[in-house]
Amino acid sequence: MQPGQWKIKRAALQLLDGKVLAYPTDAIWALGCDPENETATLRLLAITERSPEQGLMLTAGSVAQIEHLLDGLTSKQRRVIVASWPGPATWLVPDVNNEIPAWIKGASDGVALHVSAHPLVQALCIEFGGPVVSTSACRGTAVVARSALQVVKHLGKDIDGVLHGKPGGLTPPDSIIDSRSGRVVP
Repeated sequence: MQPGQWKIKRAALQLLDGKVLAYPTDAIWALGCDPENETATLRLLAITERSPEQGLMLTAGSVAQIEHLLDGLTSKQRRVIVASWPGPATWLVPDVNNEIPAWIKGASDGVALHVSAHPLVQALCIEFGGPVVSTSACRGTAVVARSALQVVKHLGKDIDGVLHGKPGGLTPPDSIIDSRSGRVVP
């Protein structure tokens, strides 16, 4: 095992065990959990003071991990989306196979998907075996954490761990694009 790979393996095992973790992304610090674990997801929502109706984003380490979720799109829509990944683009896609749990979709009929360009997030998702829940590491409308120190200071007692690293330096996208209409989701 290469140096640093043990921390990725440990983080993936924690996610599989129902833990809520903080990790750096392409732009900011995020909180994540196993999207199939309702208890962990509801806990993450409580920590972030986020309404379950808002829905959550799934972040993947590669297009292959979420390609099956693009089934409801035309070939043109699919090409546009895949060409934007990995990178900062987040797309709302319809859940045509009804395989995304309600605790992830919220009030939407689709799911927000993202493929990270951050090597640590890619490695985590690959080790985990699929996409993970990803939402800003903050409470409510508070300023998003920009360092591990800020995460620990503001959320430390409520989360189960931190996957240390540095955010990728991108400006966070402030919108999600609807794959069907091409419009920004309000």
